Amino acid sequence: MKIIIKLNVFWVCISAANIMYGQNQDSSSKFNFHFQQTIITQEHPAFRADYSGENSLNNFAEAATSFTSTFYFGLRLSNNLGVYFDPEISGGNGISGAIGLAGFSNGETFRVSSTNPVMYPARIFLRYVINLNEAELDTLNNQPNQLYGIESKENITIILGKFGIADYFDNNEYSNDPRSQFLNWSLMNSGAWDYPADTRGYTWGLRIKYSNPDFALQFAAVMEPLRANGLRMDPNINKAFGLALELDKNYSLVNAPGIARLLFFYNRARMGSYSEVINNPALQMDITKSRKYGRDKLGCAFNFSQQINKNAGGFIRLSWNDGKNETWAFTEIDRSAAIGFTDNEVIMNKISSDLGIAFVINGISSLHSEYLSKGGHGFMIGDGKLNYSPENIFEAYLKLKIGRYLELTPDYQFVINPAYNKDRGPVNIFALRGHTEF
Repeated sequence: MKIIIKLNVFWVCISAANIMYGQNQDSSSKFNFHFQQTIITQEHPAFRADYSGENSLNNFAEAATSFTSTFYFGLRLSNNLGVYFDPEISGGNGISGAIGLAGFSNGETFRVSSTNPVMYPARIFLRYVINLNEAELDTLNNQPNQLYGIESKENITIILGKFGIADYFDNNEYSNDPRSQFLNWSLMNSGAWDYPADTRGYTWGLRIKYSNPDFALQFAAVMEPLRANGLRMDPNINKAFGLALELDKNYSLVNAPGIARLLFFYNRARMGSYSEVINNPALQMDITKSRKYGRDKLGCAFNFSQQINKNAGGFIRLSWNDGKNETWAFTEIDRSAAIGFTDNEVIMNKISSDLGIAFVINGISSLHSEYLSKGGHGFMIGDGKLNYSPENIFEAYLKLKIGRYLELTPDYQFVINPAYNKDRGPVNIFALRGHTEF
């Protein structure tokens, strides 16, 4: 019954899009409104498991559905200043309650903190642009969190408020958005970047970016959650914060454009220490008992996107963090390598379709592995013990574009060594995603 209600809402929103889209296209550049809704149902059959623990993926057959609806409002306050507000509704769940996989299979569940629908302010921020070269101008399209307008190609952009740091850092044209591309967490972002965010993927802070036609350099300082995977942000910003610095370089390979991105990140929060828990029996292999301020996580990520032709392209992502202290905000990955390909001009029975294929290998540090093997667990994984091996994930999707506003995407993922454990799996995960936006 709940799924039927969600689908009815889904179709109502598609109908509303037909009415409102034309108004939105003709609206003044001083204001815009957009909307998206995404419903994802996933299921997996039973699989082999020699044992299971507190944070294991259920080894019996199961299914789960999640949904998000986001409203995007933009208002221009002056030529160079705009304010944006995105209320969001989310609900449902991921398979096994979104635990048991380091590269979790549904990228929309990181926003979902309740199985019942909940509305919250996802983003509210100011965007200010300093144009540096009026001789070279660029036209900005009317889209979510972007008002139609003219800006110089060389500029400085300042964003202040609540936003998703992953909205702006570690982007990739072919693998970045679980609402329209790959679903797996370790494909929508670099897996080892424990990016600062609350349970739903948002934080408060400042982002500054310099860009020109050849390269871009951006920096952000943002808040960390008060507790691992928590909703409340830590008000002690001198003790808990996340920093990110990224260089983006445009290039051309055999006359085809590409972008290389190099990200450095540093997180500080009230984290637990793997070595302290391992070496202190009184802590009973409970990472939460070792938490204190002064702990940090340092790492880097490299990703590049390369156009093959006007319809197809490929990507590579490599990421690493030191793995000394517990995962705090994203997912339990300390090393990750991903490669993939997409083609957005596959035609099936006159229906335009997108095809995506990717493979990712995730790993953890030796300290992280030892902690799990001795019965410890984080907020995502922990089978009670561990026969360690890297987690391998294959994903393929075929996105069917039905009409102007509806996309239906069958998706398949094959996971070897879920949560780094050779004693469990492999797992076949099937999904169907419905998505509309205007």
